[in-house]
Amino acid sequence: MTREPDPAAADPTRPGETTGPTAQPEAKDIVRRIILLLVTGVALYLVLPSLSAVFGAWPRLATLSPLWLIIGLLAEVGSFTCGFGTQRIVLRSRRWFAVVTAGLAGNAVTNTLPGGDAAGAAVQFRMLSAAGVNTDTAAGGLAASSLLGIGGLLLLPVLSLPTVVGSPRINHTLESAALIGVAGFLVYLGLGSVLLRTEKPLRALAKAGQWIWNKVRRPHPRQKGLDDRLVRQRNEIRQALGKEWRQVFVLVVGRLGLDYLCLLAALRATGSQPRIWLVLLAYSAAGVIALFPVTPGGLGIVEASLSGLLVLAGVKSGSAVVATLAYRLDQYWLPTLAGAVAYGLFRKRYRGALA
Repeated sequence: MTREPDPAAADPTRPGETTGPTAQPEAKDIVRRIILLLVTGVALYLVLPSLSAVFGAWPRLATLSPLWLIIGLLAEVGSFTCGFGTQRIVLRSRRWFAVVTAGLAGNAVTNTLPGGDAAGAAVQFRMLSAAGVNTDTAAGGLAASSLLGIGGLLLLPVLSLPTVVGSPRINHTLESAALIGVAGFLVYLGLGSVLLRTEKPLRALAKAGQWIWNKVRRPHPRQKGLDDRLVRQRNEIRQALGKEWRQVFVLVVGRLGLDYLCLLAALRATGSQPRIWLVLLAYSAAGVIALFPVTPGGLGIVEASLSGLLVLAGVKSGSAVVATLAYRLDQYWLPTLAGAVAYGLFRKRYRGALA
């Protein structure tokens, strides 16, 4: 359920391809930030009871099985490693240090700021550029990595469908989530096939996005030629994935599988032994909810949805809350702290490059 900063939020405009005055802070930016803060505040207020219940379970972490907690932590480290491995392929870069530190730093910003996807993507993009990664390659590669992660997440309900269909013991909410997930995967597969094989739809989407960006970002520098760059990047990424698609497939599956294993380990640490296919449904449904950046890193939203869905999957309420806390500790809090350390290490190696 690891979220990556949305690269579409970062401005991939290269020098020499913009016109207009230098970007200056304006009232519209301040209003936008205030709105983001208000939306985040309202969302956190609505999920406050569930969030308080999860945070209130901190003392109970000491009663969990240390072995399963360690297994969960190692699984999450492996999940992040697979994610960075995917980014390394689509970025066509051998720089593990730059990819990992930029990814952790961008993730930390996304997890801490309201509407942090844009800021997180900008930080990651800037760090990769400072490390020598081509700017167009960075923008296209991060977009491909994000889309691959979404596709893998939408695939999970398809895997659990044989267990769901026709079983009288499946909660109706989980069954509906599975069917919605299958429909979402089919839509994703259809759109992906069209965009990978044809140019007109991709160019139309790029021009529409560019027009919206230029309208919203007035009087910032105007972006030009996004459609040409996206088509060029699409072709290069398709060529790269065509050569290494097996490795990419393994890494995408590995990232989600190990993240899911972290959740299972957290549940086993509480002594719970739920049906893994029902937990997979709860995991995938909570992951889809987390794709909508209402709060930083899904804070509160994930805790509320995941703990509730785990109860529907047959986990006792108390165990679901503690397991959610243990899982989010590995998946959200520790990587966020690691992001600050990664940013410091990056600045030390590339001293002056981010100035």
